Amino acid sequence: MDTKELLKKVRKIEIKTRRLSDHVFGGEYHSTFKGRGMTFSEVRQYQFGDDVRSIDWNVTARYNEPFVKVFEEERELTMMLMVDVSGSELFGTANQFKKEILVEISATLAFSALQNNDKVGLILFSDEVELFIPPKKGRSHILRIIRELLEFEPKSNKTNIAEALKFLSNVMKKKAIVFVLSDFIAEDYADTLKIAGNKHDVTGIRVYDEKEEYIPNLGMIQVKDAETGATKLINTSSKQIRNEYGKYHVERSDYFKSAFTKSGSGTISCRVDESYVKKLLGYFKNRG
Repeated sequence: MDTKELLKKVRKIEIKTRRLSDHVFGGEYHSTFKGRGMTFSEVRQYQFGDDVRSIDWNVTARYNEPFVKVFEEERELTMMLMVDVSGSELFGTANQFKKEILVEISATLAFSALQNNDKVGLILFSDEVELFIPPKKGRSHILRIIRELLEFEPKSNKTNIAEALKFLSNVMKKKAIVFVLSDFIAEDYADTLKIAGNKHDVTGIRVYDEKEEYIPNLGMIQVKDAETGATKLINTSSKQIRNEYGKYHVERSDYFKSAFTKSGSGTISCRVDESYVKKLLGYFKNRG
């Protein structure tokens, strides 16, 4: 992708997703995700009605009159976007690939955080962490994140969500708002997710294609695994094979919901041909 084409795509994504974040998600995001709590602001002289438990005894003793500590809500948040860039994201039978939906959702969330003056960081992962952009503020930083989402070429096509979550826990020492965006075809990430969920406010956003739910009767077809590159012939006229295909999708979906729920994290599932706007808005409203 040349520079001119890339800038055009970035601008297109910005126009679409920023409109959504400004007019739809801005207020919902602000009310859904709270600050890290109350932080010390200043001391002032005691006034009638103040809680005696807030008296600063050191300052009181120094000036020989009562002073109290004043606290205020710490509103600034840090959002981390963890986006799956493995080979399976380059699949889609409707109008868009899963990857394109992941990019749009990520950009919408990032601009919502920008509107709230929060920091945003990015982790791109396959079966390893491919790219880490530390959290920062500002429009130019958000546009850099979008550029990476659009043009980054991963070294691996495979997926390891647990490895990405371990990296998150190591680099993010303070609590963050974390969105993990993937098709969640991988497994064995429940234990690592529980550790991350104890420290951060985590939400899993699962994007999938309708043809991953079932396979139609197309006779004998050749299929290719997007992550391993392996190809094989499948007889889709066999009802047993079609049932097994559907069962595998259900198992991965159930594992996703179970792992996130047990870790105290939120979940959003969105099919490629569904409105991610409605899904996000519904999630924010339910949480708020």
